[in-house]
Amino acid sequence: TLLSSLGLGTTLTFASSHWLLAWMGLEINTLAIIPLMAQHHHPRAVEATTKYFLTQATAAAMILFASTTNAWITGAWDMNNVSNPIASTMIITALALKIGLAPMHFWMPEVLQGLDLLTGLVLSTWQKLAPLALIIQTAQAIDPLLLTTLGLMSTLIGGWGGLNQTQLRKILAYSSIAHMGWMIIVLQYAPQLTLLALLTYIFMTSAAFLTLKTSSATKIGTLATVWSKSPILTTTTALVLLSLGGLPPLTGFMPKWLILQELAKQNLPLIATIMALAALLSLYFYLRLCYAMTLTISPNTTTSTTPWRVQTTQASFPLALATVMALGLLPVT
Repeated sequence: TLLSSLGLGTTLTFASSHWLLAWMGLEINTLAIIPLMAQHHHPRAVEATTKYFLTQATAAAMILFASTTNAWITGAWDMNNVSNPIASTMIITALALKIGLAPMHFWMPEVLQGLDLLTGLVLSTWQKLAPLALIIQTAQAIDPLLLTTLGLMSTLIGGWGGLNQTQLRKILAYSSIAHMGWMIIVLQYAPQLTLLALLTYIFMTSAAFLTLKTSSATKIGTLATVWSKSPILTTTTALVLLSLGGLPPLTGFMPKWLILQELAKQNLPLIATIMALAALLSLYFYLRLCYAMTLTISPNTTTSTTPWRVQTTQASFPLALATVMALGLLPVT
């Protein structure tokens, strides 16, 4: 029931051209993922669920308020004509809060840290789809300066925030914030590039999360012991992380390349430069993970207890598929 409602909420939002229906889809989506987040009954999971619920409920209420305001002024509930600047600004603020764009990003690392890896995967991929669909549909009515600010702040904060983390889920949360920034920055010039960036982001993040699930790693320290159990997986994981960082010849280079090219075409060299430099910040912490995973041998007098080599019950096909997509899609460009 919960998974089908999760799908239904997002699909409702996709299919709607009426603000009330879109809001209802978002609400169903939120209510469906909350039991999935709290299912472990761990205090941290419950805390994360509460934080998530509060942010999402606030955002949904703001969307409802903004769309009502818009309908009150213009007399129409259509998404296509959000002509009122106050309403459109409120809507983009609420949707940014929903997907965790900076400066509304503070809930994201904390919530992701409290969840298990599969729910975290759902939160950082599937839960982004519905709000992003709404952002893409209303992008033309939004102040370009506001969108640019959101995009730049997200990439910078997503880069800086992840530098000091040792928890993998928090690192992935900051990486998610940075990728969302890349999607938003190009939205007003080429929305199809936003979709492309979203697709590649989903592949790379799925590969990363499923790998961590296979080795049940949640801290950087655990990664250093993975090489002895599954050496091939260690190699591909290092490549997936570099792909997330956006290095050629891996998939992650494609959206960054095309987005920078588009920004240069639109005569925005300064913004393109800042984005490229912000990508370096993100690349640094992906390289830290790569280094811990493939370039260090875990010391014998290790402070953490050596994990048992248990047989994983996870299906290997999704991981293989996501990894191949995250490593080999650059020729599609």
